[in-house]
Amino acid sequence: MWLRQAAAEARLRHTCEQSDGLPGYGWLLHDGLHFGVQEIRDHGLTLRTDFVKRPGGEHGGDWSWRVTAWPESVGDQTSLISLLFYVATDGQGTLQPHVENTRLVSVTGTSEELGHFNISFHKPTTESGEALGYASYNHLDAKSPGLHRLTDVVKSSLSNRFVYAAPGGPSRRYFAVDTYRALPGEPDQAPQSHLLLHQVTLALPCRVEVTFESGSFADRPGSLVGAVLSEELARHMAAFERRFEETFSLARKGFSPQQQSFAKAALSNMLGGMGYFHGHSIVQSAHSQHPLPYPEGPLFTAVPSRSFFPRGFLWDEGFHQLLLARWDPALSREVIAHWLDLMNVEGWIPREQILDDEARAKVPPEFILQHNEAANPPTLFLVLQQLLREPGQGPTELSYLRRLFPRLRTWYEWYNTTQVGPLPYTFRWRGRDQDTDLFLNPKTLTSGLDDYPRASHPSPAERHLDLRCWMALASGVMAQLAERLGEPAAEYRHMQQALSDNALLEEQHWAKQLSMFADYGNHSQAVGLERQKVAVGPGQPHHQLPAPHLVRVVRKPPKLQFVGALGYVSLFPFLLQLLRPDSPRLGSILGDMRSEEKLWSPYGLRSLARTSPLYMKHNTEHDPPYWRGPIWINMNYLAVRALHHYASLEGPYQQQTAVLYQELRANLIANLYRQYVASGYLWEQYSDTTGQGQGCYPFTGWSALVVLMMAEEY
Repeated sequence: MWLRQAAAEARLRHTCEQSDGLPGYGWLLHDGLHFGVQEIRDHGLTLRTDFVKRPGGEHGGDWSWRVTAWPESVGDQTSLISLLFYVATDGQGTLQPHVENTRLVSVTGTSEELGHFNISFHKPTTESGEALGYASYNHLDAKSPGLHRLTDVVKSSLSNRFVYAAPGGPSRRYFAVDTYRALPGEPDQAPQSHLLLHQVTLALPCRVEVTFESGSFADRPGSLVGAVLSEELARHMAAFERRFEETFSLARKGFSPQQQSFAKAALSNMLGGMGYFHGHSIVQSAHSQHPLPYPEGPLFTAVPSRSFFPRGFLWDEGFHQLLLARWDPALSREVIAHWLDLMNVEGWIPREQILDDEARAKVPPEFILQHNEAANPPTLFLVLQQLLREPGQGPTELSYLRRLFPRLRTWYEWYNTTQVGPLPYTFRWRGRDQDTDLFLNPKTLTSGLDDYPRASHPSPAERHLDLRCWMALASGVMAQLAERLGEPAAEYRHMQQALSDNALLEEQHWAKQLSMFADYGNHSQAVGLERQKVAVGPGQPHHQLPAPHLVRVVRKPPKLQFVGALGYVSLFPFLLQLLRPDSPRLGSILGDMRSEEKLWSPYGLRSLARTSPLYMKHNTEHDPPYWRGPIWINMNYLAVRALHHYASLEGPYQQQTAVLYQELRANLIANLYRQYVASGYLWEQYSDTTGQGQGCYPFTGWSALVVLMMAEEY
């Protein structure tokens, strides 16, 4: 945590939040294993945090953490800052503080997974490592109801009764941790966490180092501190630069050093944002009347946004791992195994993983409950497809696939039994919103494309094109896996062939009148949102009337038909490469993609055509368009990948796809880089009219797929 010392109030910052409006924060370099370099630009202050790990012993080895802070303006030597380093247990383990005067010098501890360890808080130095003349020290020894309340515990113990008095300088009061006070409203709750905190208050610029040393590391070559830490950091940074170029070849492709730094930050943020979560989901099952906690379990996963969505999302993870599997296939294999271990006996995996109090503290209550009929696109098959193509598949990889296979088979069967459509070889997302009065178009959160227009009146007659295409992909990967492992593969191969059969696909999903692939269902185009009429009682004053709500009106009754919503869903047979290279439907899709009236923009493909009736329409009064126009990078990555694929195949559209590939790839890379330079962040989505980043930031989840587009790795 850190604290800018100002006279009026204590502004403690523990995490970087979107609402803070910081000029920039994130990892610049991070290899996922040995080291990381992060920069946080706070208002008037920059913090750089570096860490290095050194393996050894039985419990993972040592690590060191360095924080360097400097003022924004060079002449600002009067700024005081407090850096607060804390150690906390989480339900198990013990900590023992070692205090000299008011300075917490070190903490010894033990835990089940780390064994015995020692954490030392070293005396602050200048940026170049020389001893600092003066600093003030405070410490806190407290109990907390859990890790999610640590910030509150520290805030409640701050007092400004302390005086900073550097020799030759003025005396100044400052805020620091003081006597621990129990949090209001929680006196009787058993503390989950023992918290020890070291606060050092000093003038800018400054540097502070912390070392963690594992008790089982017997032949340690010396502490990872000072010059030794600098040397190790430099060595890891050089190795990262070499490996990044070997993996992605961006210098060889002619990208500038600044563009390469952008790509390194995108990869590093995804690696640095990975988390290990442990706890249980809250599930509403069809088999029980009330929500139930699922069994506890761990999840090691990347996340869409460490500050805004710090939890696992099933369909996002497949896209995350497309990038991470290129960098570290072993890491991806571990993540995939963790996700499949969260499967229940039926083969269902909760699509959002909100596993403990810390995770739940960041989620609106309505999203916490998981429903066991709800699917999500099985994007992990995209990564498995990629991993199966990797050269050098040895016994280790084969053994891994063999252990994975029973779970994958169960997962695949779950989709094939719970998400089937009304006709053979059709599929339907379950879990659509059922309120047809409130929403302009009831949402389908389970598809991942939350408010993308589907049939206006949800019914069992629906056939969803995107899910059918995901199942074609899954069937192909299952067939390939089964063949590689010597398992029965005929059923998977048959399913893949049926779902890839262009004639059957057209019969079930080609809307002739609309000249596009589409969903099918009980649908009316003539719907709109209108203000409710409010009845006035006799003698009732107008100012006492309830505010009229926007409600949906249906001007023409629905009927079973194709849904006219040209956008990402319509592209799925192309995105997942199911169309034959000589299919006339491919020509039609390419035309829609390149049409500026429809899907093409200078910044990427928009999610819904400008010609669609629901383009950029609110779904309710307070529910702005999400997948109804803005540009999303995961879908644009699939489009670039598909164009690259069709450009390599002989057919009537080969030349056209090659040209479109170059154009779309160049537009996406240029805009994401331009917005990064302007704002300091990658974003959740981008405006189709200005290219500006929108929604959540930093979003170094699937938006980081720009690295693979730059590298032309598909």
